[in-house]
Amino acid sequence: MAIFRQYIAPLIVVLIFVLSLVAVSARIFLPQDMAAPAPIEEFDSSITPAPAAELPSSLKILVQGTPDDLGMVAPW
Repeated sequence: MAIFRQYIAPLIVVLIFVLSLVAVSARIFLPQDMAAPAPIEEFDSSITPAPAAELPSSLKILVQGTPDDLGMVAPW
C-alpha cells in the first residue's frame, strides 16, 4: 500500500495535470476563428416560460424555491 501512496498516486495526479495542461494549451494551435470564445446569443424576452402553477407541488419548491414565510420557520 505504501508503494501506491508514494509512487503511483502522485504519478496519476501529475499525469492528469499534464493532460489538462495540454488540453487547455491546444487552443494556441487552433485556427483563429476557432480559438475565439463561443458567441453569446441574445435572450429573447418575448418567449414566456410555462406558468409554474401547472407543476406538481413537489416540483414547485424545486423550481421556484421556498416561499419567504416557509424559509423563516424553524424546522421543529
